Formats: sequence, C-alpha cells, structure tokens
Amino acid sequence: MKELVEKINAEFAAFTANAAAQVEKGNKAAGTRARKSALELSKLMKEFRKVSVEASK
Repeated sequence: MKELVEKINAEFAAFTANAAAQVEKGNKAAGTRARKSALELSKLMKEFRKVSVEASK
C-alpha cells in the first residue's frame, strides 16, 4: 500500500506541473500530459480505495 501511495504522489506531482504549464503558459502539449495524468490518477485512486477497504477488514 505504501508503494501505491508513492505512485499517487508522483503522478499528482506530474499532473500539477503539467496543469500549471498549460494554464500559465498556454502549453497545449502539457495539457495533454495533464489529462493523461488525471486519468492515471483516477485509476490509482480506485486501486487505493480497493486496497484500503481490504486492509480495514
């Protein structure tokens, strides 16, 4: 579970950097990368929820 949290943190950092580049500089490629990171984050969050529920049982 610790590895999963580290993956989530790394992906969120990538999302934050790319989203900021898109908003502040109008970088379209960064927007594409930010959307890809957002999709990956949603997958990781679902996995975290699954693991967390199993761990609490």
